[in-house]
Amino acid sequence: MAASAKISKGGQISIPAEVRRRWGAQRVLIEDQGDALVLRPLPDDPFRAALGSLPLPGGMTSDGLRAEFRAEEEAADERKWGSV
Repeated sequence: MAASAKISKGGQISIPAEVRRRWGAQRVLIEDQGDALVLRPLPDDPFRAALGSLPLPGGMTSDGLRAEFRAEEEAADERKWGSV
């Protein structure tokens, strides 16, 4: 979809309603790429949007990773100090 928009004296543009509804974003990132301006929707909650975006080793969950880390720490303590 392509649309044109007039820039107001205050530097504002209106994004067509169809586009706003499709993306559902309240904020956009404006990238000046030299020969083009690119608008990218920004999530309302960037932390929630990033959640789960990186794969964990072996398909493990964060709870599983914490449990594995605790078990490794306990085993290291046991080797170092003996039975606790």
